[in-house]
Amino acid sequence: MDLKFSKVTRKGPITIITLSRPEVYNALHIDAHFELNKVFDDFSADPEQWVAIVTGAGDKAFCAGNDLKWQAAGGKRGWDKGGFAGLTSRFDCDKPIIAAVNGVAMGGGFEIALACDLIIASDNATFALPEPRVGLAALAGGVHRLPRQIGLKRAMGMILTARHVSAKEGFELGFVNEVVPAGEALAAAERWAETICKNSPMSIRASKQAIQRGLDGSLEQAIAEQREYPAVKAMAASQDYIEGPKAFAEKRPPKWLGR
Repeated sequence: MDLKFSKVTRKGPITIITLSRPEVYNALHIDAHFELNKVFDDFSADPEQWVAIVTGAGDKAFCAGNDLKWQAAGGKRGWDKGGFAGLTSRFDCDKPIIAAVNGVAMGGGFEIALACDLIIASDNATFALPEPRVGLAALAGGVHRLPRQIGLKRAMGMILTARHVSAKEGFELGFVNEVVPAGEALAAAERWAETICKNSPMSIRASKQAIQRGLDGSLEQAIAEQREYPAVKAMAASQDYIEGPKAFAEKRPPKWLGR
């Protein structure tokens, strides 16, 4: 696939996806959305790729969100079924996705990060949902994910004021997992990804799916239904389900097959 607005690098089972429009702080337009949708489709479908990291090109921005200049100039707006950046409406990917936020994460850029399972931020990162300042609303998941992740009142405070939040405050609020020095977000995200990859990918997918689906109902319902979740059933039918206990009994590192 010929990529114009993003870059894909693979390091073993880890896929690194770089939003690459640095001239506009990695803001995205319709063509970028459709390209990234295909990139995430490929990652989701590749059995050899276990974890993805999303970051931004350059040292100033993760993603400035929707390309408002493109829109103001009459550019068509829209995205594929995966949502903003091919990610914010992607609810069927059970593989972990990490945001390495290396600078500004505004509007849709913050929504991309919120759609990831972990957020690793450099100390120069800034987060906001400033859509109300330009007559819009954060409808690519921001107004729904942020309250679920940090609580209603805190999210209301951010969304209704459209204020900017530092990486440090994001950590204190609970939507950032780790803050690192400027320039080190990607390396830290790779460290997290490598740690995840020491575990069975089948177990990781089952865990992610059980968490996400379980949050949709009561605790009682989640526990009663979890063994019927597709990723949980796939884990129980996998070679990893046999290899894990066997390696433990033999006191050796497991050799995960991911199937």
